[in-house]
Amino acid sequence: MKYVIIGLGVFGSSLAEKLTQSGNEVIGVDNVMNKVDALRETITHTICLDSTDPQAVTNLPLADTDVVIVCIGENEGANIMTTALMKKLKVKRLISRAVSMLHETVLEAMGVDEIVHPEEETANRWSRKLNITGVVDSFQLSGDYNIIEANVPTKYIGKSLQELGLQEKYDVVVMTTMTVKQEDTELGTPRKTGKISKVANANTVLHKHDILVLYGYINDIRKLLDNGE
Repeated sequence: MKYVIIGLGVFGSSLAEKLTQSGNEVIGVDNVMNKVDALRETITHTICLDSTDPQAVTNLPLADTDVVIVCIGENEGANIMTTALMKKLKVKRLISRAVSMLHETVLEAMGVDEIVHPEEETANRWSRKLNITGVVDSFQLSGDYNIIEANVPTKYIGKSLQELGLQEKYDVVVMTTMTVKQEDTELGTPRKTGKISKVANANTVLHKHDILVLYGYINDIRKLLDNGE
């Protein structure tokens, strides 16, 4: 996977390093040369430029980038301007950081579906979310054991847990499923919300827009999701 991370503060630099360590191509971007230099040896590429400048961002390989993450936190205006520019350039997947409720409201109004709250969420957590196919969210319990929220893989749609035998094949427990629906925010922009179902059992059938809540060893969960695509 190829990532562009804009804003190399504590959260952005940590996320860039963890994604690089996982074997991804990561381009770190900041307008402060000291921050760029600090990561030059630990991530794939670093670029010093002003991400609010439409001309400057044409130097970034956005067309073949899988995910752009705007991690700017100290300057909300620069964050919003950069996010708006990425939206205008129609990047494949856009994630942006919010540092206040008002900031989050503005991002939602702009149509940003994925918003990071670094004060509440760690770079480790986001690294897992971005590294495994279909993952919506993740919670590390101890060591490499996690609770993962993930989209139902294509091959599993319409089948029951008894038919699939996921626990027997992968040693992963399907705890429950969530039904996703779209609601409007106070500003009238769409936002996805999830409704949790009862505890999953052998008769639970997986549907196209469900989210699986999985418990297990991280590598086993990765195999379960990869083999279902």
